[in-house]
Amino acid sequence: MQLQLAINNVFVQLTDTLQQLSAEQYKKPSKILFNATIGQHTRHIIELFMELDKGYETGTVNYEKRKRDYLIETDKDFAASLLFEIYNRLNKPDKELILESNYDEHSNEVIAIKSNYYREVIYNLEHTVHHMALIRVGVTEVSGIKLPEGFGVASSTMKYRKVCAQ
Repeated sequence: MQLQLAINNVFVQLTDTLQQLSAEQYKKPSKILFNATIGQHTRHIIELFMELDKGYETGTVNYEKRKRDYLIETDKDFAASLLFEIYNRLNKPDKELILESNYDEHSNEVIAIKSNYYREVIYNLEHTVHHMALIRVGVTEVSGIKLPEGFGVASSTMKYRKVCAQ
């Protein structure tokens, strides 16, 4: 699956970054990110993929039901191992899914929308890149790590930049 290769690329970048951070840097609140941590953003990425994996089995995906596991946001090695596990579970046949959500904090009404596995994998990939852009900001604040040029940048933006540079 071409999507699996794209996800591998961002997961490798993220895992390499986690390995360079100290445990303290991974858990350190970032003022620029309104006191969120690199670990919290990493947990958020991981848990959406985990919910998709669960939803694949049941036929219904609800990202709002994620666990919010404190261990993922405080243990960078555990987080890295989960990224590896998620990647290894991605290669599944496409199938129809129901996406459930409640987009209104003042209502309990759940909205159910038809989707499919590949569409949700794409959503998770784009969501990962978005959070990696935020992680990039946090990494810059809490460490001196040099990140790859494309870290947290959408592939379409990278392609556009190459065209502009010519």
